[in-house]
Amino acid sequence: MEYEYMLMRNEKETQNRCCGGRVWCVQDICGIICAVLTWSLILYAEFVVTMVILIPHPYKAYRYINFIIFNTGSFLAFASHLRTMLSDPGAVPKGNATKEMIQQLGYQEGQVFFKCPKCCSIKPERAHHCSVCQRCIRKMDHHCPWINNCVGENNQKFFVLFTFYIAFISIHSIFLAVNQFCLCIKNEWRECSNYSPPATVILLLFLILEALLFAVFTMIMLGTQLNAIWTDETGIEQLKKEEARWVKKSRWKSFQAVFGHFSLAWFSPFTQPLRAKHENYLYSV
Repeated sequence: MEYEYMLMRNEKETQNRCCGGRVWCVQDICGIICAVLTWSLILYAEFVVTMVILIPHPYKAYRYINFIIFNTGSFLAFASHLRTMLSDPGAVPKGNATKEMIQQLGYQEGQVFFKCPKCCSIKPERAHHCSVCQRCIRKMDHHCPWINNCVGENNQKFFVLFTFYIAFISIHSIFLAVNQFCLCIKNEWRECSNYSPPATVILLLFLILEALLFAVFTMIMLGTQLNAIWTDETGIEQLKKEEARWVKKSRWKSFQAVFGHFSLAWFSPFTQPLRAKHENYLYSV
C-alpha cells in the first residue's frame, strides 16, 4: 500500500523544535556541547591555516589558491553540519495511533500494523525509535551526538556531505601544516610565521593532531554511510541483522533516493532532493 509522503504535513508538533516550531532542534545538552565543540575545532583550524600558515607565506599564488580551497571546504562543512543538525530527520508524529487516524489511513479490520509503545505512533516500515530524540525516525541510521540529531531519511545527504567536507579540509590542513614545517626548517623560524617559534610549533602540532583524528573518524563514517546507501540498508538494520522485508532499490536508485538526480547539487548542502512520493513511509512532521 502506498501513501503520500506528506500526508501529515499540517500536523503541528512542538517537541524538538524552536523558533516558533519552524526549526528542528533536539534539546539534548550533550549533543549541544558536541556541536559547539565541532564548530570550535573548525574555527581553530581556520585560524591556524589562515593566520599561521597562509598569510605569512612568501608565494602569493600558493597563498591565494589554498586560501580559497580551504575556506570553501570549511564553509561547506559548516553549512552541512548546520543542515544536518537543524533538519527534521524524518520524525513520525507523536500519538497518531488513534482509531480515527487508523481509519483515515485506510487500514482494514484485522490488518497488521506496528505501533510504537514509547511515543504511541503508527510506525512506518524501517522506522526505529530514538531514545534521545524521543521519536520514531523513518529510515533511521543512528543518532550522532556530534550533530545533535538522528541521521535519517530526510538529512542523510547532509550528514554524508558533512563527513566528506570535514575529511577533505582535514587532509588539506595536514598537507599545509607539514609543508609549513618544511618551510620553517629551511628558513629562519621568525620569518616563516607571525608568531614565536614555540607558539608556531604548538599551533601546527595541535592542528595536525586534530586533523588526523577528524580525517580518520570522518572517513570511516563516510565509508559506512556510502555502504549503507549502496546496500539500501541502514546502520541499525545492519547491526540488528534485520531481515529485509522491503523491496531493495538498485544501487543507483538508492543513491538517487538520498541525493536526487545526479548533478552538482549532490555536493551542495543548500539543496534538498525532491521526493514526490515514497513507498512504505506514512508520515512526516
